[in-house]
Amino acid sequence: MPLSKPALSLGSGARGVQDARKWVTDTFHDIDRDDLVECAEMAVSEVVTNALLHGAPPIQVRVRGTREHPRVEVSDGSVEPPALPDLPGHSVGSAADDDSHDLLGLDDLDDLDLDGVEDMLLTFGRGLSIVARAADAWGAEIEPDGKTVWFTPAPDFSDLGSEGVITGAPDLGVTTGELPVDPVELHLLGTPTRDYISFHNHFRELRREVRLLALANEDDYPLARDLAEVFHQLGRPFTHDGVRRTVDRAAAEGRSTTDLDVVMARSDARDVARLVELLDLTDAFAREERMLALARTPRQVAFQSWFLGELVRQAEGDPPRAWREPSAPQAGQSVPSAVERRSIVS
Repeated sequence: MPLSKPALSLGSGARGVQDARKWVTDTFHDIDRDDLVECAEMAVSEVVTNALLHGAPPIQVRVRGTREHPRVEVSDGSVEPPALPDLPGHSVGSAADDDSHDLLGLDDLDDLDLDGVEDMLLTFGRGLSIVARAADAWGAEIEPDGKTVWFTPAPDFSDLGSEGVITGAPDLGVTTGELPVDPVELHLLGTPTRDYISFHNHFRELRREVRLLALANEDDYPLARDLAEVFHQLGRPFTHDGVRRTVDRAAAEGRSTTDLDVVMARSDARDVARLVELLDLTDAFAREERMLALARTPRQVAFQSWFLGELVRQAEGDPPRAWREPSAPQAGQSVPSAVERRSIVS
């Protein structure tokens, strides 16, 4: 069963760490994963402390994934990746403990007046080495508007710890100005701004979900790594930050539609047909509750079929066709058969 409990927003200071610990432990009790509570509680304390000290608001904590494979995520508004600890033998405590005083805003521990703060201080300053020892897998996902540090809690603490992985950094919207090989300029005429924003957000979340599944639970989701790679390769040009800014500007000006120009390698534009199939496949997984992302609505299917279909058509030399509002609700696209599913990632 996918976990979709709303995120908890955190305030500044030690109270944010305390709130996060209680919220995460309550959530793991609610899903009957008491075996993971101790490691989840310790690791989330460290991640939230790190976000409060070195990140930027807004700061939120979520539990994602499934009951079988729960994942704790702490997001903040900074794109600065965390410093990965040296493993094994990373020192615990030491001078980093001074940061806890800064977080609490106090010079004298006698001034503390928070329930349970002594318990919290036991974890302050230990850094992400604690997360490494308390998690089967963990890392940071960097996006243009912030980062998410995630971990899958382990049943028991490890002496050696697991190695963290930082992903997403190449997707920050930085371009070299170089054109792709055999470029083709594609024109998306009359793109509805709200539908594009919905598509952009859905695609980023879906790409992120399969990437984290590949990192944390590849044995249980063998297609996840292939899906993540295809999403990364084919999705960057039309979900680029510059394209999103064009749409946001149109929306801010009160325009319901805008024309978009996208430059892609012709071969990549043709390969977008594969992406259409993959989106159908992820819809099937979502309906079977095998992944967190929700299946698309009929309107999302209609818009994405037009948008992605235009990339394929125009790459073959066909003229642009503007978006037309569907006259009636669109039926969802057919779910690929088992044979088709295997061929998608072959």
